[in-house]
Amino acid sequence: MPFVPEPEVVAETVTGQPVHLVRLGHDALEVEVLTWGATLASVRVPDRDGVLDHVVLGFDDPARWLGPHPYLGAALGRYANRIAGGRFELDGRPYQVPPNDGPNALHGGPSGFDRRVWALTSVTDGVELRLVSPDGDMGFPGQLDVTVTYTVSGSTLRLDYVARTDAPTVVNLSNHAYFHLGGPAATIEDHVLTVDASAYLPVDEQSIPLGPPAEVTGTPFDFRVATPVGARLGDDNEQLRRSSGYDHAYVLDRRAESTPTRAVRVHEPTSGRVLEVWTDQPAVQVYSGNKLDGSVVGRGGRAIGRRSALCLETEHYPDSPNHPDYPTTVLRPGELLRTTTELRFSTD
Repeated sequence: MPFVPEPEVVAETVTGQPVHLVRLGHDALEVEVLTWGATLASVRVPDRDGVLDHVVLGFDDPARWLGPHPYLGAALGRYANRIAGGRFELDGRPYQVPPNDGPNALHGGPSGFDRRVWALTSVTDGVELRLVSPDGDMGFPGQLDVTVTYTVSGSTLRLDYVARTDAPTVVNLSNHAYFHLGGPAATIEDHVLTVDASAYLPVDEQSIPLGPPAEVTGTPFDFRVATPVGARLGDDNEQLRRSSGYDHAYVLDRRAESTPTRAVRVHEPTSGRVLEVWTDQPAVQVYSGNKLDGSVVGRGGRAIGRRSALCLETEHYPDSPNHPDYPTTVLRPGELLRTTTELRFSTD
């Protein structure tokens, strides 16, 4: 039977705002969404034997999301990923986002969209969450009106993003779910990964792109043929050393402006679970959980350790506002930003 979106108050912010949780889906795809950070809090899907289990990192207590954690399941904005120095120019004017990742701004700054309560509305087969970000919020220009809609159809979870602005600004929206298809496994190194990308963006020591895309051919970054995530993590490669593993934007080969195409396939051999990520975005950031250090305790009292989950952030390139040759992330008044990502689950 389908779950009816009946919001439940599960926490309260320090300013007294209620945080709601809503359940979506059905017995073959169970989803929980929080209004705090428009967070994808839980996804449960069956293995090849029909046994349901969690496949994204999270907490037993929903209130725990209001504390510190590494963006578990959160909506990212205004600018997902990094902006070098937190600085960019737009139409000749400089802007500064407060740094929160060394000298750089990460995922919209220290109070990004992941640290806000979103307004909740039920829609057919899902929920819509809305946030109005005022002019000057985290240094970004223009008032931005954003919605994220989560809908469930069969074994597919669809994420639709829409944004409007009243002044020129830059926007890059994504979700930061950490996937572990084997359930509460110790590592994702045995997950078999395919990325439909012939190029990626090399980075400097601060994870800022160095320049144009580089070919993946002959490097540990070539996942055009299905390969375990951990197969080449120990290779002698400067890019792997700089990020302590994978934390790079892949430039997708097939992209349709308005129709999602496949970007990633992940297969977990023991459970048989398969995840395909389909998107209309130009890139996917593949992060192998290199900085997870066990300091955050997740479901079942388990410490979230290094490489215990895999992030697949569909988005524009990191630091695009400072790279005129990258696909633009500029949004202007009268324009409508629309983007879709689908998470398609199955078993082998």
